[in-house]
Amino acid sequence: MDTNTVTQAASMISPAALAWLGAGLAVGLGTLGSGVGIGIVFGKSIESAARQPEAAPLINRMMYTGFALVEAQALYALLVTFLLLAKK
Repeated sequence: MDTNTVTQAASMISPAALAWLGAGLAVGLGTLGSGVGIGIVFGKSIESAARQPEAAPLINRMMYTGFALVEAQALYALLVTFLLLAKK
């Protein structure tokens, strides 16, 4: 495939279509990472509370802090999605 063919194909795609594609990828990958992060946070907190039950209040506090930080990633992905869709 030569460079001219790729350039012609890229010029046929509208910027609005690329914005929608970018928005979908942003929210999809952002929430995927957030879901994995939340699973790790809660899984490790349950594991550590089972190993040391007397530290459960401290573990819960750190767990919810970690949950808030991971959830912020999903909100940033949603913000990027809205910014991409507003630019079309």
